[in-house]
Amino acid sequence: MKSDFVFVDELVSGIRWDAKYATWDNFTGKPVDGYAANRIVGTRALCAALEKARENAASLGFGLLLWDGYRPQCAVDCFLRWSKQPEDGRTKQKHYPNIDRSEIIEKGYVAAKSGHSRGSAIDLTLYHLASGTLVPMGGDFDLMDSVSHHGAHGISQAEARNRQYLCSIMEASGFLSYACEWWHYSLKHEPYPNTYFDFLIA
Repeated sequence: MKSDFVFVDELVSGIRWDAKYATWDNFTGKPVDGYAANRIVGTRALCAALEKARENAASLGFGLLLWDGYRPQCAVDCFLRWSKQPEDGRTKQKHYPNIDRSEIIEKGYVAAKSGHSRGSAIDLTLYHLASGTLVPMGGDFDLMDSVSHHGAHGISQAEARNRQYLCSIMEASGFLSYACEWWHYSLKHEPYPNTYFDFLIA
C-alpha cells in the first residue's frame, strides 16, 4: 500500500464497513479485480475528515457504514469491460432496472477515471447507533437510477430528510457531494487530485 494510504478502520474509530466490491453483492455480480480483502482503504486526509464526520453523525444518533473508498484503476477497468459484455440479467433488477448496462458511463454512474482511484472519495450511508439498523435512504447503494440523485422525486419525506442528514454531516466535514449518487462524497481538498493509483487492496 502507498505510504499515505491506510485501512480506514485503523484510523477512524467506531465505523462499520461492507466492502461491496470484494464480495458477490455488487452490480457486476462477483468480486471485482483489485479487491482481495474486505476492507476500506483511503488517504490519511480522507480518514481525518471521516473522523470528523463520524463525530458529527454521532451527535445526531447516527453511525457511518462505508461501502467503498480507494478503488484500484484495475477495478475501474473491470467495470468498463463489464459494461460492454452481453446482458445476463443477474444484477439488472437490483442495480440498473431502467437503463442498459452500456449506459452506466454516459449516465454518470461509472467513470473511466474514477475519483475513488485518487484515494479521497467514499461511498457510505448512516445507521442508527441505538439499534444498528440502516437509515432508510430511498434506494440501495449502486442503484443506477434517477431515484439515487440528490433531490430525486419518488422517495418519501423521511428518506429525503435522511439523505439531507448525510449530506449536511459530510459537507460540514470537508466533503463535496455528487449529484447522481446520494452515497458518494469526495474530499474538497484532495492530496492527490491528479493521480490515479492501481495498487491492490490486500
